[in-house]
Amino acid sequence: MGIKVNVHKTHRTHTDGLEMIEVDGSSVGDCLGRLVSRFPGLDKALFDDKGKLLHYIEIYLNQQSAYPGELAKPVKDGDESRVRLIKPALVVSTKDRTDVFIE
Repeated sequence: MGIKVNVHKTHRTHTDGLEMIEVDGSSVGDCLGRLVSRFPGLDKALFDDKGKLLHYIEIYLNQQSAYPGELAKPVKDGDESRVRLIKPALVVSTKDRTDVFIE
């Protein structure tokens, strides 16, 4: 089955600048595995050492969050997946106040 994976701009350095990549697979995890096979640099950009998605990576399937269980979600021909990067907040606390900075 072929699905389109929309790659976040920060990860396009690993995909030769490609924004949309078509891959085959029966689940989100299968498709991402095939994507990593084509573009090995994505492995460390998306997954930890145990093969789990990094905590700041979010996967959407047909414009809906695939959380929880993103990697196990089944896909069908023509589906579209989006890999998003959640920007972590930097929290700075002092005695009198807390500031949150989003980069």
